Amino acid sequence: MILLSALSLAFTFINGFQGSSNVVATMIASRAMSARRALLLAGAAGFVAPFIFGLAVAKTIGEGVVDPATIDVEIISAALVGAISWTLTTWYLGLPSSSSHALLGGIIGSVLIARGPQAIRTAGLVKITLALLVSPFAGMLAGYLLMKIILFLCRAASPKVNWLFKRLQILTALALALSRGANDAQKGMGLIAMSLISVGIQSTFTVPTWAVMACATAIGIGTSIGGIRIIKTVGAKIYRVRPIHGLASQAAAASVIFSAAMLGGPVSSTQVVSSTIMGVGSAQRVSSVRWGVVAQIAKTWIITIPASSTIAALLYLLIKAL
Repeated sequence: MILLSALSLAFTFINGFQGSSNVVATMIASRAMSARRALLLAGAAGFVAPFIFGLAVAKTIGEGVVDPATIDVEIISAALVGAISWTLTTWYLGLPSSSSHALLGGIIGSVLIARGPQAIRTAGLVKITLALLVSPFAGMLAGYLLMKIILFLCRAASPKVNWLFKRLQILTALALALSRGANDAQKGMGLIAMSLISVGIQSTFTVPTWAVMACATAIGIGTSIGGIRIIKTVGAKIYRVRPIHGLASQAAAASVIFSAAMLGGPVSSTQVVSSTIMGVGSAQRVSSVRWGVVAQIAKTWIITIPASSTIAALLYLLIKAL
């Protein structure tokens, strides 16, 4: 249990570290706030969020894909190490991959090799897959529409309106950080609750208070440290972000991620934020979006699940052999 808890917290910390770009990238790129202050704000909000919102995502992760009673320490360990390995690889390359995809792939890979396809809960897998597939398109649409609305409302405004946009980004960044903390921190909680059942400490799915506190702390610290490599990709390489774009992107992403968290859908905040930037950029000028970078990011998203599944399956075989 100590091993599984440590791995779950390590995944949550890395998720916060790697995903901090989602919250602060546009704010930093538009110069609404310094990188250090933005990361500290995002980290504090990420810590608080799990205590404010429910645990619907934790339940989906913990018992939606597979019955916790049918798995063991080796399966969960392989799934977590597979997800962590892939997330660190994409962070090193500066690519904004999805920790949610990596975790789902890790669980699927280790369970399939250990128990076979009959151990997978189809309904839960479909729910998670739909959430992961629909959320990027929802983010792009939300970003596009919100940007159009802001452009219409501010069509006669002077350049001084950028000051207002910068100030408002503090509020939208806070909302985005809270929504992300409500979604991403719960994944680690669900893993810990799953582990408690698998080792026989609990018989029903319940997230203990210490797990909520530990995961909230892990994602808060990870976010406050920040993954600068990915911040540069999200904030500067997809589209030239200015204050108006940062405001629209953050507000759109926060609405999509928060809605998913309330419905228990474990979406990828990386996907949603990146797609809102694409939508915001397209609303002003489609040709200005760097679609080559978008294609590279999309390829990373597509290969994440099969890559992390393969790593987890191989790790499971190695663990069993040892």
